[in-house]
Amino acid sequence: MSDVTQLSGQMARTGFSLPKLGRFRGFANGALGIGLLLVLWWIGGWIVETSDDLFAFADFAPAPTLSRLWEMLMDGEVVAMSGPSLMRVGLGLFYAIVIGVPVGIMIGRMKRLNEVANVPFQFLRMISPLSWMPIAVMAFATWDGAIIFLIGMAAVWPILFSTAGGVRRIDPSWLKVARNLGANPLHMLFSVILPAIAVDILSGIRLALGVAWVVLVPAEYLGVTSGLGYAINDARDTLEYDRLAATVVVIGVIGFALDALAGQLIKKFNWVRSDGH
Repeated sequence: MSDVTQLSGQMARTGFSLPKLGRFRGFANGALGIGLLLVLWWIGGWIVETSDDLFAFADFAPAPTLSRLWEMLMDGEVVAMSGPSLMRVGLGLFYAIVIGVPVGIMIGRMKRLNEVANVPFQFLRMISPLSWMPIAVMAFATWDGAIIFLIGMAAVWPILFSTAGGVRRIDPSWLKVARNLGANPLHMLFSVILPAIAVDILSGIRLALGVAWVVLVPAEYLGVTSGLGYAINDARDTLEYDRLAATVVVIGVIGFALDALAGQLIKKFNWVRSDGH
């Protein structure tokens, strides 16, 4: 037996092993992914800076962008431009939940209603939310109202269809037992249906949040003078490309944080355990 084999056997007998990443594996792999993204960003910035046709956009590179981002964080500009956007997304998502969850429950419970509504809903779902922009501008007295409407139109469909799908997957025996125990429609809704579809609703909200966050920026190109979309448009018009790129980073960070929060809520309320316990 070689010295290496003897050493390995001795390590195994004494319980000694090389350190493993363990629970830090996800964090380490995430950091690696971010590092690779930064490298690609740096390479792209170098290509732009050294190009005779593109050198005017050199401020898109990491160094100018991150430097400007730090300035924006220190002077409060990030908070000032993020607040109105978060408010608009929050209200749009709220209205989408208020409409999408009840309608989803109804079409999930009523087969005839589902058959009648399915084609119209699928048709409306496939229309780009931004196509409603001219109608929103005419229908609402304020720009904020129009933007919230557009966000709501984008967010309602994932919530509605996810809720309906969850209702259709409920075991009929649960409802039968509840009825046999004398449950009225309200008891059925709050004690059986909503707990059973909580994860489906949250999954729909998570999808809706992603769609709403994507729609937000072009929606804020309307007549508002605040928000992340406005900041993008203003930086483009003033040729402040470092500020534009920094705003893009802010949009990505906030969107990632919101999605991660939604994912944690889904884990918290998921009563189905993958380990079988």
